Amino acid sequence: MPFVLPLLGLAVFAQGTSEFMLSGLLPDIARDLHISVPAAGSLTSAFAVGMVIGAPLLAMLSMRWSRRRALLAFLVAFLLVHVLGAVTTHYEVLLATRFVAALANAGFLAVALATATAMVPPDAKGRATSVLLGGTTMACVAGVPAGALLGELWGWRSAFWAVALLSLPALLAILWSVPADRAPRFSDAGPGTRGELRALRGPRLVVLLLLGALVNGATFCAFTYLAPLVTEVTGIGAGWVPAVLALFGLGSFVGVGLGDRLADTRPVPLLVAGGAALLLGWTVLALTAGNPVAALVLVFVQGALSFAVGSTLVSQVLYAATGAPALGGGFATAALNVGAAIGPWCGGAALTAGLGFRAPLWVSALLTALALVLAGVACGARRRTVRRGVPSAQDAPA
Repeated sequence: MPFVLPLLGLAVFAQGTSEFMLSGLLPDIARDLHISVPAAGSLTSAFAVGMVIGAPLLAMLSMRWSRRRALLAFLVAFLLVHVLGAVTTHYEVLLATRFVAALANAGFLAVALATATAMVPPDAKGRATSVLLGGTTMACVAGVPAGALLGELWGWRSAFWAVALLSLPALLAILWSVPADRAPRFSDAGPGTRGELRALRGPRLVVLLLLGALVNGATFCAFTYLAPLVTEVTGIGAGWVPAVLALFGLGSFVGVGLGDRLADTRPVPLLVAGGAALLLGWTVLALTAGNPVAALVLVFVQGALSFAVGSTLVSQVLYAATGAPALGGGFATAALNVGAAIGPWCGGAALTAGLGFRAPLWVSALLTALALVLAGVACGARRRTVRRGVPSAQDAPA
């Protein structure tokens, strides 16, 4: 595995910390900028929208750049807007920086996924994907609690400064480790934007992207409302919430490691067994959330299963997107963030309807069930196509 991949993972860690850390900083931001907590919450929505828009758009815009130029441009922009966010006293400016930071984050992750998979053997895409996504899981384990602690000690601005400083080593690493020449996937000999967009319309890719969105929607629906669940239903004190969130993050780190081992060699068994276990786990957690031991065990297990299945789906998108080497990572990133936006919205709607703090878990179970149904329908359609003797190796859903 090339040495540059863990360094790209460090940048992804900084970006993941930025994405998730606001959950512990919103009250402080609201007080400092003299705004309401819901207005401060819009900072999270702005980041989610920027990620969804930025992943495919910036992947297309940067197709003719070298990998190093694209990665450096996105990471420098990400660093600078965090400096601006750390010093501004205006809510509107901070809101704009969150949107721009998300655009840069999405563009960086899309190019980093394509870069990582291009630097490893053709049968190691899953392992390369897991190394990068490991940065996101480590943000859940260490970055988010650390951001909350910094906010508690020195104010919310210190967390923004920390993310900016954390980006510097990755910036230097890209300068030293990523080749400066034009990468083949950006060259004029490639399929071009239109050719890659046509390749992304294949049924197999569409199904994989939808599955990624549904699974990630289930993950972040539950994760977003984990704090009120454990305080109001499980009965764990509010002081233990960061530890519970870190437990979920630790499980996600283990899950990415599991995906690292199996995504390249046994992806179908992992997705089938993992998807079924996810559905069972969300259901059991909803039923047993009042038991502290069961809840804590299942928080860890669901974190592991969610990211094992999610990272494997991303790697399968990259395997299937051979006709879209530049845009495959961008659309995979966009799909995950569509789920990250829709899942919490659905969970919030269930809470608003007065269905109780277990409701987001039932929503997560429903989203997972929809993913399993979609996968089953897609597999059935492929089998019927094969029985009719129609060649469909590239377009049939996995």
